[in-house]
Amino acid sequence: MAKESIKAIREKLLQDPSADYLAGLATDPRKGVQQLLQQVAKRQAAQKQQLATFLSKRHFEDQLWPQYPLIAGMDEVGRGPLAGPVVTAAVILPHDFAVLEVNDSKQLSPHKRVQLYNQILETAVAVSVGVSDVAVIDRVNILEATKLAMQQAIRDLAVRPDYVLIDAVKVDTGIPATSMYKGDAKSISIASASIVAKVIRDRLMIAYDRAYPGYDLAQNAGYGTQKHLAGLAKYGITPAHRKSFAPVKKYL
Repeated sequence: MAKESIKAIREKLLQDPSADYLAGLATDPRKGVQQLLQQVAKRQAAQKQQLATFLSKRHFEDQLWPQYPLIAGMDEVGRGPLAGPVVTAAVILPHDFAVLEVNDSKQLSPHKRVQLYNQILETAVAVSVGVSDVAVIDRVNILEATKLAMQQAIRDLAVRPDYVLIDAVKVDTGIPATSMYKGDAKSISIASASIVAKVIRDRLMIAYDRAYPGYDLAQNAGYGTQKHLAGLAKYGITPAHRKSFAPVKKYL
């Protein structure tokens, strides 16, 4: 009987082959088959590690879910920029949430963030966003503006959470809560919120860039990059700029 072609084996290996099938290939002396098996072993090891990482980031949810079935993760994006709003998001995930690639939004490419953003919106129990614009930021300071946006995000959730996990900021929501440093790297709920907030804010900054060209806002998201500072020096401030922030003040 003719041996199965390497091309046919490659196609089967892409379709989650059984352990028996893999064991049979292990005795195949062909170099091409053994290289394919090595690729499968690497892929399976990576998948196993990805699952272990995901489960470690679900640690807080797993501990809290029995007592608090509806947990909202909350994060903010945009505290440091010279322009644009601060955006917060609150996300309640179902207990069977299994989007393994969810991670701190800063660790993801723009393409991957958008992909995960769509998956989160499709699977979440509830998602909401809070925004504090530059007028609020200049009036109350960036920390207080962030807290106001977080309170808005929680308030506007279609489902009231039983518990809130928050990245870094301590804010009174009237709901039991835990604030943790680098929470977007420790909790899938907070990480999901960070992705939602980041994608929405990036889209807002693209709109600002169209309205106020010359500052490279679509690329720098309002942060004080060399091109942004050069734009300030050449064109002055815009309605999108935070007048209370030191690098902007001198252009008032």
